[in-house]
Formats: sequence, structure tokens, C-alpha cells
Amino acid sequence: MFKRHYAVFDIEKSNKFVDRILFLSLPSALVFIMLAVLNLISPMLAIVSYAVIIVFNTILLFPITFELQQLRRYISSLAQGEAVDEQNMKLSEKETREIVEAVNAMHRFWAQKADSLEAQSISDTAVLDTLPDPIMMIDRSGNILGANLSSRTLFGDNITDKNVEMLFDSNNFIEAVSKVLKKESEAENLIFYVKEPVNQKLYAHIKQLPWQSKGRAVAVISLYDLTKAMKIEKMQSDFVANASHELRTPLAIISGFIETLLTTAKGDEAAQEHFLKIMQDQAAYMSALIENLLSLSKIELTQDQKPDEKADIGKIIEDVRQALSLHASERNITLKTAVDEDVGIITADVHQVKQVIQNLTDNAVKYGLSNSDVTISARISEQIPGSKSVNVAEGKAVAVAINNKGPKISPENMARLTERFYRMQEHKDMNIRGTGLGLSIAKQIILRHHGNITVTSTSYGGTTFTVYFPCEQA
Repeated sequence: MFKRHYAVFDIEKSNKFVDRILFLSLPSALVFIMLAVLNLISPMLAIVSYAVIIVFNTILLFPITFELQQLRRYISSLAQGEAVDEQNMKLSEKETREIVEAVNAMHRFWAQKADSLEAQSISDTAVLDTLPDPIMMIDRSGNILGANLSSRTLFGDNITDKNVEMLFDSNNFIEAVSKVLKKESEAENLIFYVKEPVNQKLYAHIKQLPWQSKGRAVAVISLYDLTKAMKIEKMQSDFVANASHELRTPLAIISGFIETLLTTAKGDEAAQEHFLKIMQDQAAYMSALIENLLSLSKIELTQDQKPDEKADIGKIIEDVRQALSLHASERNITLKTAVDEDVGIITADVHQVKQVIQNLTDNAVKYGLSNSDVTISARISEQIPGSKSVNVAEGKAVAVAINNKGPKISPENMARLTERFYRMQEHKDMNIRGTGLGLSIAKQIILRHHGNITVTSTSYGGTTFTVYFPCEQA
């Protein structure tokens, strides 16, 4: 009977509605039983009266029970994130309507809070991911709870499943983290070395989070890679030392000859002419060296600027041929060009591209055999050869090759050709002057354009330098 009524009135069986009615009517039942036992009322009247009270309680509790049941369903659905239309609810009691309105207001408030927190979290994550240095948040046990993109790139996407002790094999670093986690120190700074994933010298800053911060994170670790800075510092130190050394020799020669001209060779016209010629050569060498140093510095300043000019490779090659034709004729060398028809205009720095081709061609003429040919050719390459040390662009490129006929370059010398101030001993023995900066300048220009340079050298085919410039700058 009760199951049928549950279905008719849409009352859940689990709410124990009947049990509540019987429990509420129990005191009245006891009173009527006492009255009937004392013969104050008849048993029939007691039963009828009790039945009336049950009916009265049922009529009184049914609306409240029904609406509380709807209210419970509504709140449960909201808690589970389900879409509920409150217009379908049948509410007649003022109190339940007020409860629904309060629940809706609270739901809207926390929904707005959740949206705001989610947006803030996404924003904070995006900001942290843009930072170039690794940043990690850790809990009291040293477990990594969060990491920015730089950390995930360096240590892997599963970094948040690890403890800091698993990432670093430095005892000094682990001790510094332990001091901060144990609140023995508010912040720790140290420099340490790691071997994994690569050999690096790192600077670490470990700091407690303020007590107002929420969540399990108690400290933040920020890392800075000192390896690159050390390499740059060493390069600058070597650069200054090499430049000083290269300038010291011609200056000493000029100073010595000046002293000779002022003393022992003061009246010797033949010696004066000979010494002045040497001094002129040394001054020209110093001028070329300083010019190359300034050019190298200027190129390094523009290293991060994307080239945006339009360079006609065919025209540049022809200009270089004409500019160096006189120098080539002095050594009985013929300059030849071979430019494919499909080689057109690329996006590049016109002056720097011309500087690379002219430097390489000048070297080819300078170090090539007399009575031979130097050929400048250009073609389209489907892609730039990859390199472990150079970040090359994707897509088509123009390959410019400069070939001369000369002695084969050994693998040992070939590996050092682009080093600053490096000159092969054979060239020094042949008394061929040079600053040793031409290929270094070419390398820096090629790096800026995200291109590449390759060298091949054989006894029968001569030496070929091939530079690749992408057709478009990404």
C-alpha cells in the first residue's frame, strides 16, 4: 500500500516519511490507550481519534517533506555540477523558497569565485611559463608540486611526480633545500654543478613561501644557468687577449723601425724606404684588424634582430666578382660565376650576405693556386643541412658555393677554421697576411640568418665553402 502511495505522491521511500508520521503520532497513541484503559473514553473513540491525528499529521508534514525532498535533489544536482531547472520545482512553502534562493545565491557566488580562481591560475601559469629560467614549487617533504615550462623542458613533463633529491645529485643543493624546508633558514642561495641531463653550472635560489600562501606548497626553487654566461665571459676574455696579442706584434715592429729610422738609419735612404714599406704593411694590417673587430662587434649587436631586407643573390655575386677581379688578376686567377635561373630574391641582410660571399671569395683568391680558377656558384637547396651547434631554418634555401684550387685542408685545420684569429700554419709559412677573423665574421652572419656553412676539401677538387641562406626568415 505504501509503495503505491510513494509512487503517486512522488515521495522517495528512503526518506522514511511513514516512520516519521508514526513516531510523531506515538505520544497521542499512548494517551488514548491510557484513557481507554481508565474507561474515560471508549476504545472505538480512541482508535478513531488516533486515526484523525495520523491524518492530520500526514496532511501537515506532506508538503514540508515533499519540498525538502525536492530541495535535497536540487542541492545534490548542483553539487555534482548537473544542469537543473529550478522552475520545475513545486514549492509552496515560503521557507523552502527562501532556502532555494539562498542556495542559488551561494552557488552563483562560488561559481564566480571558481571562474576567477581558474582564470587567475591560468594567467599565473602562463606568466610562469614565459620565464626563461626553471621555477619549481615544493611541499614540506621536498616533492615537486608545480613547475613552469622551462623546468618541464629541462627535466621532463613528469617532473611533478618526483622529489628534488631525484633530480639533483648535489649534496650542497639538497642540504640547502632541507634548511629551508625545516625553517632553519628563510632563503638559501648557492652555486652548484650537475651532470644530468647535461653538464651545467647552476645558481639556485630557494625561498620559503609567505605564511599567507594557500595549498601544500611551502617553498619555491628558481634556477639560473651560469654555463652560457661563463662561456661568454671566457670568449670575451679570450677575444681581448687575442686582439691584444695580434695588435702587439705590428705595434712592436713599427716602434722598432721608428727607433731605427731615428738613430742608425737616419741618413740611409735605401733603409728608410725599405723600413717605411714594412711599416706601411703593418699599419694596413692593424687597420684591417680593427675594421674586422668593429665589424664583428656590430654583427653581434644585431644577432637577435631578424633580417627583413630583400637580397638579390645573383646581383650580389656579380658585384663581388667585379670588386675582386683586379685582386684575382694580380695572381693570374680567373673568377667565374654560375648562378641557376631559379635563384632569385631572398629575405636577408643585403650588406651582411655580400660580406660573407666577399670574405669567402677573397680567401679563395688569396689562398688558391696561381693560374687557376675560382668559381662562385648558386643554386636552390630543398633544405639546409642540419648541425648540432647551429639552429638552422626549415624550408628552401639558396646555397652559394665558392671553390678554389689549392692544397687540401686537413681535418684538424678544418675543425678550427671558424675560430677567431685562427690561421693555418701553411699560410703563415707562405707569408700570406690575414687577420683570422674573416670566417668568424661569416659564421656570425650565418648564425643570425639561421643558415649553415659546410666545407669540403680534396687534393684533386680543391676546397669548397658552401653557405646556405634560407629563402624566407621565419
